[in-house]
Amino acid sequence: MQRRQGPGLSLAEWLVLCLVSEEPAHGFALALLLAPHGSVGNVWHVRKAVVYRAVQRLERLGLITAEGKQHTSQGPPRALLSATPEGHLAAQGWLRQPAAHPRDVRSELLVKLALLSRIGADPRDLLLAQRQQLIPVAEGLARQLCTVTGSGQVLMRWRHESVGATLRFIDALLAAAPAPQASGNGVDSGAVAEPAARNRLDGTAGCR
Repeated sequence: MQRRQGPGLSLAEWLVLCLVSEEPAHGFALALLLAPHGSVGNVWHVRKAVVYRAVQRLERLGLITAEGKQHTSQGPPRALLSATPEGHLAAQGWLRQPAAHPRDVRSELLVKLALLSRIGADPRDLLLAQRQQLIPVAEGLARQLCTVTGSGQVLMRWRHESVGATLRFIDALLAAAPAPQASGNGVDSGAVAEPAARNRLDGTAGCR
């Protein structure tokens, strides 16, 4: 089951809304973008039928609207869809909101990075917010590793290593991104974890 958030949209509905917020498009063009070999679908594929259902629901919610017809060489004129002011606002807010749960990073964070890249937006704020969301999770799992045994420890270590891998991935992206201007206090807001912080994320550092 897909997790819902914000105005109660599924991930597929968020993707359609964000794409329509970029520029007006018809449903067939959206389905191509979200097909397995599409520029967004190669990150997260959405079936054509699901795309059209998403369009219908977004229209009912007043987040997108049909604004005339577009003539194409591939059939009859198609309804041209655009985001309403409320839809634009919702899409922009969602694009900068970190995934709330580690299990959603594979889908949600990656598609947000793909969408931000399409519009030429800086992903650093999203990456930093996602990092801050995950650090307490990694620290909590590291502490639990010291107390569980048997199969419970195996599962806990899997979860800890998965979150740690995600944090390393985020750190690598931040290191590769253009450096931001220094803040007034001389601290780089994009700096990766200091050694002490990394020790807290190590599954064995806190065990005695």
